Amino acid sequence: MFDSKIYSERRLKLRKKIRSGIILIHGNNESPMNYPANPYHFRQDSSFLYFFGLNLPGLVGVIDIEDGRDCIYGNNVDIDDIIWMGPQPTINELASKVGVLSTHPLKDLVTTLHRAVKQGRKIHFTPPYRAENILSLEQLLGIHPTLIQKYSSVELVKTIVSLRSIKEPCEITEIDSACDIGYKMHTTAMKMAMVGEKELNIAGTIAGIANCWGSGPSFPIILSQNGETLHNHDHSQILKEGRLLLCDAGAEAISNYASDFTRTIPVGGKFSQKQKDIYNVVLAANNKAIELAKPGIPYLNIHLEAARIITSGLVQLGLMKGDINDAVTNGAHALFMPHGLGHMMGLDVHDMEDLGENNVGYDDEISRSDQFGTAYLRLGRKLQEGFVITVEPGIYFIPALIEKWKSEKINSSFINFDKLADYIGFGGIRLEDDILITAKGCRLLGSKRIPITIEEVEKTFAG
Repeated sequence: MFDSKIYSERRLKLRKKIRSGIILIHGNNESPMNYPANPYHFRQDSSFLYFFGLNLPGLVGVIDIEDGRDCIYGNNVDIDDIIWMGPQPTINELASKVGVLSTHPLKDLVTTLHRAVKQGRKIHFTPPYRAENILSLEQLLGIHPTLIQKYSSVELVKTIVSLRSIKEPCEITEIDSACDIGYKMHTTAMKMAMVGEKELNIAGTIAGIANCWGSGPSFPIILSQNGETLHNHDHSQILKEGRLLLCDAGAEAISNYASDFTRTIPVGGKFSQKQKDIYNVVLAANNKAIELAKPGIPYLNIHLEAARIITSGLVQLGLMKGDINDAVTNGAHALFMPHGLGHMMGLDVHDMEDLGENNVGYDDEISRSDQFGTAYLRLGRKLQEGFVITVEPGIYFIPALIEKWKSEKINSSFINFDKLADYIGFGGIRLEDDILITAKGCRLLGSKRIPITIEEVEKTFAG
């Protein structure tokens, strides 16, 4: 938790941008795993954390624009709670830690909102993503669950995006901390990538590191020899010589700020020449994207430049052919990289995705492409100082996609399908770093870069 002034200033900025009405920010509740008393690990709503800072279930924040008051609604614990949980601070005591002077029991929220509705006042809320909050809004505002998304406040969504997109110095410190945990996770995975090792053992070990040093993994760990499956959460295989192990994992700091890295490791610690050839193309795309990242540059442009580097490298290897610019314009590179270059990161590993990807990654100037591959780019708008983003180019050999393009003759003038047959079973390579956009460029987040060159990865394994 930050100093109370941080939260007070954030709420003040929010109320200055919203013209009138009441801003309602739901915290999350406990979510049962298999029965009510056995919940999943609690994760607070990120916008509630951003403006109200309290990482506890059962709270709702209200910002009244006209009255100029902030209030937290929640219930104090009773003796039954104390027996199981021990003494707990009161809602008043919690609220004072984040600069809120007014509190009420949860039951009073219905009265407050019903009165505002009768007065014709606008109730601003963000699109809920949990069923219990959808049902709560139905009870509070009388909106049928199927219509909740329609009545969410576009004005509030855009305002929150504008505030949360620019990271404050205190936030950057926390993200650096999460990145340092990510360093420990990935270097450990590199050292464990031995022939005969279980994927499950590696995934469990690095999840344990995230739990030891922070709040746990920032998303379900992706770790697989079948790296051609972009989000592969299956960890059932035994590592085999000659395969590549793709590890996409990050950590949440205690403050809930995230990191997100990907490295690709040769099982047994030595890249083959064939693996080196593809790996160095991906690395060149990663380094070039980081070099280009600075304020005022659309991330869409950097994505397309990374695509040109990948296409150029694959042309040199004989897997693609023809004019590089024409190939990228036609989306031929997406056979090998069918995803975007990166996304925003902060309190969420895909920052603010609950507010809508297009609201976060695009604007009136730059809209989302509908072309296969580029359509998956989560962030296309111009970069600004204070953005925290990922850079994650990749090359994948996806048998089903290759077969589809070959049979349907998609971009056949740019793809050497005959030579691609030699790469079935290769897997995939992705290299992902986290960066902060600075006044004149960017910097890598974390104390030091996770080993990324072929020499560094092999040396880390050997060590």
